[in-house]
Amino acid sequence: MPHKFEVHKDKKGEFRVRFKYNSEVMFSSEGYTSKSSALSAIASFKKNGPGAEIEDNS
Repeated sequence: MPHKFEVHKDKKGEFRVRFKYNSEVMFSSEGYTSKSSALSAIASFKKNGPGAEIEDNS
């Protein structure tokens, strides 16, 4: 599969979520104090992302 979510710990010890497509980071989340919060963020992205609006601020 060319796309995936990754959970990792940053230098501050916070958990972050990265979304990668073909090994390139497409976006990264804010820092979370617990791994379960980071996993909840992934569930939210999956649930709410497909129907999200596109806002053009150009």
